[in-house]
Amino acid sequence: MAIILITGGARSGKSTRAEARARSFAGQPVYVATAEALDGEMQERIARHRARRGADWLEREVPLDLVPALLSTEGGGARLVDCLTLWLSNLMHAARDWEREVRELADTLPRLNSPVVLVTNEVGLGIVPDNALARSFRDAAGIMNQIIAGVADEVEFVVAGLPLKLK
Repeated sequence: MAIILITGGARSGKSTRAEARARSFAGQPVYVATAEALDGEMQERIARHRARRGADWLEREVPLDLVPALLSTEGGGARLVDCLTLWLSNLMHAARDWEREVRELADTLPRLNSPVVLVTNEVGLGIVPDNALARSFRDAAGIMNQIIAGVADEVEFVVAGLPLKLK
C-alpha cells in the first residue's frame, strides 16, 4: 500500500499530479471530494475537476467523515483525497476537534490496503495573516501537513506543474 501526499500552492498543478499518481495504480480510482458546492464559483470549480478526470472515476463526496470514507472504499483502486485543506476548513467550521480527527487519519492511513493519494495546500509560505482566524487556520494546516507527511511513504511539492520529491 502507498500513502502519497502532494502539496503545493494554489493552481500549482497538484490535483492534476495527484490524479496521474492515483491512475498509476491498478483498479478503478476513487475520488474522495471534500469540497462542497456552496456557491456558483465552487460549483464551476467542481465541474471543471470532474470534466478533467472523466467518467472512469468513482466519486464520494465527503466534507467531514474522511476516515469512514477511506475504510468503506478499501479493496479497490487508489483513493484520491482532494483536498485535506478543505477538509480541515470544514472540520473547523463545524467546530469539530480537528486535531483528534487528523490524528485518527494519520493512525488509519498505514493500516489501509489500497493506495491513498492526498492533496493538501501549502499555506504557510506567504505573509502572516492579519486576523486571528486566518492565523489559526494557517497554523492548523501546517500542523496537519506535518502529521500526514510523517506517515506518508512519499511526499511531493508541486510548483508550476512540476513535482519535487521531498520524501
